[in-house]
Amino acid sequence: MDQNKYVGMWVTADGYVRHELLPNGRYDEARGDRKSAYQGRYTLTGDHIDYVDDTGFTADGDFMNGVLHHAGMVLCRVKP
Repeated sequence: MDQNKYVGMWVTADGYVRHELLPNGRYDEARGDRKSAYQGRYTLTGDHIDYVDDTGFTADGDFMNGVLHHAGMVLCRVKP
């Protein structure tokens, strides 16, 4: 399993929520004009992602057909 296959920027269609998954197992989430609104670590198990932000809040999601489904949101990968 390539633990880096989902590294990169994932964005909602309106661009409001942006998840940057970093190769070191950390993430940075921006919301609207608020850069780094949430930061923390993530782990991958197959196509499932678990998040733990730096305050201890947890969330998860699933990658399906090249799309990230997370907390009722749909995020698509931004090509570099």
